[in-house]
Order: sequence, then C-alpha cells, then structure tokens
Amino acid sequence: MVDGWLIWGIAGLVYLLFRGWYDNWRGKLTSDEIAHYLHLLDGRSDTTPEAIERLRQFIEADDGRDFLMFNIVKANLTPVADPVSGAMVPGVSLLQRYARQFTPVLIANGGHPAIIRRKIGGYMDSWGTEEDPGWTIIGLMRYRSRRDMMNLVVDPRFEAAHPDKLAGTLATFSFPTMPMAGFYVGPRLWLALVIALVAAITHLLSLTL
Repeated sequence: MVDGWLIWGIAGLVYLLFRGWYDNWRGKLTSDEIAHYLHLLDGRSDTTPEAIERLRQFIEADDGRDFLMFNIVKANLTPVADPVSGAMVPGVSLLQRYARQFTPVLIANGGHPAIIRRKIGGYMDSWGTEEDPGWTIIGLMRYRSRRDMMNLVVDPRFEAAHPDKLAGTLATFSFPTMPMAGFYVGPRLWLALVIALVAAITHLLSLTL
C-alpha cells in the first residue's frame, strides 16, 4: 500500500513547482532593466518609435502582476511570397508558422494562450468605429509579467519569426488588459483541482490494493 502522505506530498510538490514557474517572483521591473530592454530595441526594423514609446510607458508602470494581451487579427488568406523560400504560399500558413515559433517562446517565459477564437460573423453591435475590415481571429495571451513580455520581445527567435507575421497579417492590433469581472478560471485553480483529483483517486486505489 502506498502511503497517503507520500501521495499528497508529491501532489503538493508538483503544484508548488508549477507555481514556482507560473508566478512572477521577481517583482517589478527596475529602472536599469527598463533601460536595458529599450536599448535592445533601439534600431529594430520590426517596430516604430510610436510603438516603442507606448511600450516604454507600459513597462515603466509595471505593477509586477500577470496580464492578458488582447489580439485581433485579419489574416492574409491570399497567396504571398514566403519570406524564407520565396515560394507563393497562402498567407495564413505563414501566420500559423509564426504561431508555432512564437508559442514555445511565450511558454518558456511563463506565458500561454488563454483564448483563441475565429470570427464567425460581422459586427453585431457597433458605433463610432470603422467598418469591419474582415477580422478573422481574436486571441488572449497570458504573460507572467511585463518583464517576461520584454524577454519575449527581445528574444532573437521572436525577431526572426516576425517576417512571417508581417506576410501573414493584413491588419492587427493588440493591447494589454487586466481583469474586472468574468468566469475565466486560470491554471492556478484548475490545475490544483486536477492534481487534487489525481491524488485522491490514487490514494483510494492504494487503499484497495
């Protein structure tokens, strides 16, 4: 019979290891870190001075908490030249290739996709805005902290994948968000419940052996 204390001890350790990776334990960005990140962005061809200024304001207001980045994308569904091979390929396939390169870097920095949805209809309710340009995808990406977001931004793998995003995207915008209300249950809760369920079942099975 497996000792129940061992089962629940392992379950607790697994959850603590997860929280050690998932949570930001380093606090807010320091002024030296901010200066370092901005220096690394100096001269980058995949951004603009206006975007860097907005980024600077965001990281200078760091509160040390995680956040969700809202993204909306109009994918390029027509053939375009592949930035690597030069062959004509569907633009959306380049966006998918970008996602395959972007997601591992995001996860390595404590983030993950929270919600990915494709658009299935036109605007149901809108005023004071431009006509729907034909958005195709919306997504919410979780970032562990603004430091982790910057680590992703300056990661060479992210920069190398950016041509695929440009070729596969006709229009896009994104902005960071913080929770106000909702029923979104993050991994801190659902993973704790899954681990507890597995531990409980394992404990019960051990009592019958």
